[in-house]
Amino acid sequence: MRAALMADDTPSAATADQKDWRDTVFLPKTDFPMKAGLPQKEPAILERWQRLGLYQRLREQRADREKFILHDGPPYANGDMHIGHALNHILKDMVVRTQTLMGKNAPYVPGWDCHGLPIEWKVEEEYRKKKLNKDEVPPAEFRAECRAYAQKWVDTQREQLKRLGVNGDWDKPYLTMDFAAEATIVAELMKFAETGQLYRGAKPVMWSPVEKTALAEAEVEYEDVVSTQIDVAFEITEAPNAPELVGAHAVIWTTTPWTIPVNQALAYGPEVEYVLARFDDMVEGPRTLLVARDLLESFGARIGHPVVVKIGDAAGTVTVLAAFSGEKLAGAVARHPMHELGGFFAKPRPFLPGDFVTTDAGTGLVHMAPDHGEDDFELCKAHGIDPVFAVDAGGMYRPDWLWLGGQGSVINKKFVAAEGPICTDLSEAGALIAASDDFKHSYPHSWRSKAKVIFRCTPQWFIAVDKPIEGGDTLRQKAVAAIAATRFVPEKGRNRIGAMVEGRPDWVISRQRAWGVPIALFVHRATGELLVDPAVNARIVEAFREKGVDAWTDEATAGFLGEGRDPADYERVTDILDVWFDSGCTHAFVLESGRWPELSWPADLYLEGSDQHRGWFQSSLLESCGTRGRAPYDAVLTHGFTMDAKGMKMSKSLGNTINPLDLMRDYGADILRLWALSVDFTEDHRIGKEILAGVADQYRKLRNTFRYLLGALDGFDEAEKLPVAEWPELERYMLHLVHALDQQLKRAIADFDFNGYVRLLSDFANEDLSAFFFDIRKDSLYCDAPDDVKRRAYRTMLDVLFHAMVRWAAPVLVFTAEEVWQSRFPSEDGSVHFLDWPELPAEAGEDVSARWLEVRRLRERVTEAIEPLRREKIVRSSLEADVIVTETPLPVDQLAEAFIVAKVSPGDEVTVSRTDYHKCGRCWRLLPEVVEDNALCARCADVVNDEVAA
Repeated sequence: MRAALMADDTPSAATADQKDWRDTVFLPKTDFPMKAGLPQKEPAILERWQRLGLYQRLREQRADREKFILHDGPPYANGDMHIGHALNHILKDMVVRTQTLMGKNAPYVPGWDCHGLPIEWKVEEEYRKKKLNKDEVPPAEFRAECRAYAQKWVDTQREQLKRLGVNGDWDKPYLTMDFAAEATIVAELMKFAETGQLYRGAKPVMWSPVEKTALAEAEVEYEDVVSTQIDVAFEITEAPNAPELVGAHAVIWTTTPWTIPVNQALAYGPEVEYVLARFDDMVEGPRTLLVARDLLESFGARIGHPVVVKIGDAAGTVTVLAAFSGEKLAGAVARHPMHELGGFFAKPRPFLPGDFVTTDAGTGLVHMAPDHGEDDFELCKAHGIDPVFAVDAGGMYRPDWLWLGGQGSVINKKFVAAEGPICTDLSEAGALIAASDDFKHSYPHSWRSKAKVIFRCTPQWFIAVDKPIEGGDTLRQKAVAAIAATRFVPEKGRNRIGAMVEGRPDWVISRQRAWGVPIALFVHRATGELLVDPAVNARIVEAFREKGVDAWTDEATAGFLGEGRDPADYERVTDILDVWFDSGCTHAFVLESGRWPELSWPADLYLEGSDQHRGWFQSSLLESCGTRGRAPYDAVLTHGFTMDAKGMKMSKSLGNTINPLDLMRDYGADILRLWALSVDFTEDHRIGKEILAGVADQYRKLRNTFRYLLGALDGFDEAEKLPVAEWPELERYMLHLVHALDQQLKRAIADFDFNGYVRLLSDFANEDLSAFFFDIRKDSLYCDAPDDVKRRAYRTMLDVLFHAMVRWAAPVLVFTAEEVWQSRFPSEDGSVHFLDWPELPAEAGEDVSARWLEVRRLRERVTEAIEPLRREKIVRSSLEADVIVTETPLPVDQLAEAFIVAKVSPGDEVTVSRTDYHKCGRCWRLLPEVVEDNALCARCADVVNDEVAA
């Protein structure tokens, strides 16, 4: 299709013997540049908004409007903004701006997560460079350095995010390290204590030996690794239901050899069928081993002993001596391979029934180390076997441990290798059936240090998810009900978070670090009971409000406890809270605090990446359900992750990261915004040079649409406006299309379908305006008399389009829309972002829409028919074509105008030929009344004469 043109549509300079009519043509006129220069212009526009107080003025103007609350999930105050931050905040800004455009009061208070290990880790790195030990620095001094580090990155990221054009309360963001926030977090914790949901217990939790702290599931990422796998034999010493087992060896398989020194039992599957088999070709001689029948062959292959079962006199490698169900193993006892060490290792290792034992892999028998596995812990606990806490915080066996005491770390690859000390000792004890360093699997790592994590049993604080709350539903039940009542976009998010909540264990909320909100509670030393006293709690919260986390000291204990209690009777808990508990409380200290009176609880929307189903979405859900009985949000919107142009995950090591700061410097923020809002953000998506080049082209077309509108409306005023009832059909048809687009855009906003929103806007600008409406009506704009009804109707419709398009584009192209608006309506204190959704003239084109759809279909056929003649240079433009068409939905003179051809005639098929008409020197149309080339048609002659007379 032809694109709408401006100055380039005028004739070339006339020859000496020709009249030059260019000065009589009404060309569009505007100072709005075709070249955007966004990197240079955008900072100045940002400064102007700052001077205007754009955010605060919007709050004042909309104070009485319906509210829409998007609560910002806090990014971590650590490092520069990355492409994920950019996408996330652009989407949030789009939500806020579209809701504002729809007439609502949609405030946006940005926030930051400021506590936790990543910041503590960075400060410790600086200490290590100076050869300082964190533990030798006063805690308050260390926390002050963490606070300063966090504030530095809050300030840095704030300026970077503002550069994206995100409109928010940047002068008053929320920080989890603000004293008021820390006080609220403590108060929220106390609510769990008061309702009996909080308890201290020893359970295996994800533990980082490098960072020496427990980790939440959301702080863990899984990577493919190659581990050591070993098969270990435990001699059976008792078997009351199968005496033939005594003296044989039960074999277990594990990929964590370091847990064998902490083994306390063996688990079997009651419904699993086991065989007692003699392996005749072992290097050290025949061994009688107990394994699951279904795993006999895979076990043999793994230990290098192919299984050919002897049947009768036939040759074979394995003799099956007995077979029985797992139930027969009840009451059986084995001994640890290192039993000769005595003490812990000399204790009997009972066989315990475990419903988690399967025949998917291994041997069908599982060794139990209650210190280092959830199933292990629960099964052993049910049979009176307690953890022994043999592995310390750094992953070393404690010094007094009889086997490998003081050695480790257990995540050291050499330590646990087939040639390492564990396997060497097992081999010397005759218990190592096989060992190899070749097992490939997925293993958890700390997302901060990238080091392996382990399950480690330590005393921790937990929030119970299956304990009835004050006699009612459990936290899990409340959370599941809240998920059912929440809107999820996309819908698959409901199943994802639902499955996580339904299967999750109790919430471990304690961490053994320094930079965070303390678990500000007291425990009675004699009874182990948690002190729950509203007066004590009130004093603690008030102290945090005044001094923040530094209020929690030994010196303050007596004052907190008050008269009548001896501080010596109470343990002051020194663990800090999981940062996910911090961020899970943001709804309380942001939406409910009153510090931001424009906010309210619950939020209409939470918007974050899909990884937050196990992170902030879930911690906020659990915190709010535990204290308020419902979710803190009505809807959850999730986005995918940004990949490179090849679809690969971005990584510094791969060198494929894309810095949004560089993109804004090279392209401008509006291009970055257009990219973010053009991709299907609900899935993983891509960015790269070619992709951005396509986005820049999309932007250029939108910008040129606005440039055309500004130029074509030069000098337009109220007096020129024409009532819709007097408009020609084409203008009424375009008004019909605008009404349809209006409804589609509203639907896209309601569905958070921003990709669809941008596509609708771009397609309308390119296909309905530039390639159709502008193309047809440029002749009227350039050549009709200023007071001509058709020209006035066109310009009136252009005015409608301008007011609609600039508003619709404003949430996407925040800088460009402001530039466009100020180009037409310059003001010291105005902004396009103060405007509401456009009010359109009443619908007036439904009766003509079907006819004009037919005209457009016919126009495409005519254009295709003209193209071969243009390629063969029979015609230079469509204006030189005579066209025969098979149908005439409009009078032929109007069809000629719509097709931009010389003449249209009815016939049996669509055909095109070169016209015999001459070309008007002013409008370039080839018409029957033009007597010779460059003479004027009747219309142009009248216009020129009127202009001369005027």
